Amino acid sequence: MMSHNAAVRMSVTPFEQTRFARDVIVKEAESLQRLAKNLPADLSSAVELILRCEGSVIVTGIGKAGWIGQKISASLCSTGTRSHFLHPAEAIHGDLGRVGKDDVVLVLSNSGETPEIVRLLPTLAQFETPIISITSNIESTLAGHSAAVLNYEASTEACPLGLAPSTSTTTMLALGDALTLLLSRMRAFRSIDFARFHPGGSLGRKLSHVDDMMRPIERCRVALESETIRDIYIRYGGQERRAGMVMVTDEHGCLTGVFTDSDLARMLERKQEVQFDRPICELMTQNPKTVKSGNKTTFAVDTLACYNLSELPVIDSRGRAIGLIDITDLVGLIPNQKSNDT
Repeated sequence: MMSHNAAVRMSVTPFEQTRFARDVIVKEAESLQRLAKNLPADLSSAVELILRCEGSVIVTGIGKAGWIGQKISASLCSTGTRSHFLHPAEAIHGDLGRVGKDDVVLVLSNSGETPEIVRLLPTLAQFETPIISITSNIESTLAGHSAAVLNYEASTEACPLGLAPSTSTTTMLALGDALTLLLSRMRAFRSIDFARFHPGGSLGRKLSHVDDMMRPIERCRVALESETIRDIYIRYGGQERRAGMVMVTDEHGCLTGVFTDSDLARMLERKQEVQFDRPICELMTQNPKTVKSGNKTTFAVDTLACYNLSELPVIDSRGRAIGLIDITDLVGLIPNQKSNDT
């Protein structure tokens, strides 16, 4: 038997490859256009079932529909609706214990007659757990057991053999997104809520507040206006690496200026070592750019980028220094600056 890797490849020109790929996308787009013109009549009923749900939305499906179901479940979670994915094969071997009458089960099956799915229906009926189905067959066994049916028009798969799920799964995904985002809007889901569920990565950082991202005052270099540069750098010299900027404050802790490592480097280049023993208030940058506690990290990012800064003091409502935003903690969030060179 010829191995898969040794199979004969068709002779297809780049032009034919492009045309074929375009045809696949066009077929799937046409399916979505038909769906947009003829949305399921039960869409509002499905939304109400989930909004009244005191438990979780349990999503299930097998094969390619199962993978789409996992994506829908993940999207529900991140937009304010509790959800879990339940594999139908695992369900009949004990995992049905995860489902209760306070839940809603969202079932994906193109035919509505998938054996692994149909086998679950009698038990779900015993649990009195309402079912919402996404299927192309309104007359199917699954549809008959559903409190709400999100049906779509059956169409030929984009696969040349008409077998590999493609058009059907794209349609399922679009219906799942429509349901997810409609629920999010009905719940008045806000960006601050979104940030709560996305604390990691660049997305979480963009939606966070400066208080979450700043280096606290205990990890910063802070000095009184009367202290000399020499004394300040000696004091912090033997300690762990801290932010390069020295935040200068008055006796009440209010920020009055900053002194950076770049300022120190310039003094050394100009051989101005005599100034090391002068009060830092005479050499600091007065009225520096700052960000107030409570502002979003995106505001700090914009300020850093706009003024080409590396560090930005964080102050409270009374002007007291409480922390520092350092550019190295925000790598990936600073927008690329296009060169003005022509």
